[in-house]
Amino acid sequence: MTTDSSAIHQMTAALAPMEQGSVVSEVAERLLAYFTSGDIAPGTRLPAERQLAATLGVGRSAVREALAALEILGIVVVRPGSGTYLRDGVSELLPRTLSWGMMLGAPRTRELVELRGGLEVQAAQLAAERITDEALDRMQGHLDIMAATLDDLAAFVEADAAFHREIAESSGNQVLQELLQSIRSLLRIWVDRALTDEGHAAAALKEHAEIHTALKARDSAAVTATMRSHMETASRRLLLGFDASQ
Repeated sequence: MTTDSSAIHQMTAALAPMEQGSVVSEVAERLLAYFTSGDIAPGTRLPAERQLAATLGVGRSAVREALAALEILGIVVVRPGSGTYLRDGVSELLPRTLSWGMMLGAPRTRELVELRGGLEVQAAQLAAERITDEALDRMQGHLDIMAATLDDLAAFVEADAAFHREIAESSGNQVLQELLQSIRSLLRIWVDRALTDEGHAAAALKEHAEIHTALKARDSAAVTATMRSHMETASRRLLLGFDASQ
């Protein structure tokens, strides 16, 4: 594993300062392009946020959010107390395939939100026919966590995501499951910001409970209606957070 100062010096030398006003996505794009260039070895420890920010000529918060997005995509791994590392085995194809949605701004983000809504409904429809009692029990567990974390939005969002993953897995369609996971990863930074208070979380909890009830009854029509309604409100919340950041 490369952690020596020469590797860090090589990396910072290759990243010229960016123009002022650059957004998080541009920082992530620049880092992604360098990480997949073949000039940095897998397992290399990255420079500190402060050093990257100075090199790129941007604020530390932009670097922090860009690295968070790249961690979600599986490009880097954060090891508490140690640092941020380029993940072993990073392929060039996957990040370049996935990066378009994250990097190309508002139009692509809106299209991803729209696509996610349709795919979530389809996954729920298939799950209505195929879901097991064990999966329903796990979903109830996620609902219980959501109910207990209305004042801890980070934990709430994690349980929310686990609830949706359970539905995707219960669809029995691996391609659909992987598409949804990729889209969720790309949208994660905005999903995390969509719930801004306990009122939003309480409304989302109610929507999830209705979906669970419909799935438990294996009522395809009710599953479709409840998931569609949830995705409409969830998409509005997500896009409000996205628009506020622009």
